[in-house]
Amino acid sequence: PGLLGSEVMGDLSAYKLGAHQHVPEIKQASGARTLSLTPVLAPMPRGILAAVTARPTRALSAEDVHAVLVEAYEGEAFVHVLPSGQQPHTAATAGSNAAHLQVAVDVDSGRILVTSAIDNLGKGAAGQAVQNANLMLGLPETAGLTADGLAP
Repeated sequence: PGLLGSEVMGDLSAYKLGAHQHVPEIKQASGARTLSLTPVLAPMPRGILAAVTARPTRALSAEDVHAVLVEAYEGEAFVHVLPSGQQPHTAATAGSNAAHLQVAVDVDSGRILVTSAIDNLGKGAAGQAVQNANLMLGLPETAGLTADGLAP
């Protein structure tokens, strides 16, 4: 219920608050002890814009966290840490296997805020499967993943 085009057009709605299935995966990949994810359903055929917050164990600046992300993803073909001040947009990742990331630190709470944009039909499970198969078969990680596919 609530997923038909006639129900979602012209509307945004949060879902799976406090219990999203991807939180454990994000915690494992990021090393965060706790984090908060608020997924929002938007009436669009492809793309996910995620906003994730985490409480750091010590005070950090946005520049500190940005530098950590840049270092962590240096040389990664599909993960792009955007320049400071530039926010991810789903349209910029449409038809690709790319993930665009940005970070901020909430000046009031000190929480780290990470935003990401992906095309869930490209970077989603299918793209991830091809990328992993490439690595397991000794092929270039990017094989078969650099062409744009925009249907729908």
